[in-house]
Amino acid sequence: MTDGPRFTVVSRILHWGMAVLILAMLFIGIGMVATVSERYELLVVVVRIANRLFNPPPPLPRHLPAWQKLAAKASHFVLYALMLTMPLVGWGMLSAAGYPIVLYGPLHLPPILPHDAALYAALRSAHTLLAYLLFATILAHLGAALMHALIHRDGVFASMASWKRP
Repeated sequence: MTDGPRFTVVSRILHWGMAVLILAMLFIGIGMVATVSERYELLVVVVRIANRLFNPPPPLPRHLPAWQKLAAKASHFVLYALMLTMPLVGWGMLSAAGYPIVLYGPLHLPPILPHDAALYAALRSAHTLLAYLLFATILAHLGAALMHALIHRDGVFASMASWKRP
């Protein structure tokens, strides 16, 4: 394995922290569809996007074919888009259902959409579809990470693994 450039510590903490939060939300969401709010994930993803803008990822290895580099960039774009979109769709869905969105204790988020049963149904379907897309994208991301770690051994996985020293 080659020791190359690495993600910053903050990038690695945000990556692995978001991974735990997203997986937990996906699995909890399967069993408790409307009772789990993603409001905290939305705040963290905004921080993560800002961090990525100021700390771009290390370059991918030169040996990767162009299609794999494109797939890596596209999958990251999809992951970030879904991390932003899913909480907003969930917020809109709960607003359309007329549910209060409790941030903490007596502090509530305002509804972002009017109370409307048809809108709620459409957003719930969209939220479910987006959750499946997120799960599929995470599986592809995990598969690519394992390929880099176990087959290529090219340092891509190590650049994000917080337990490896350069």
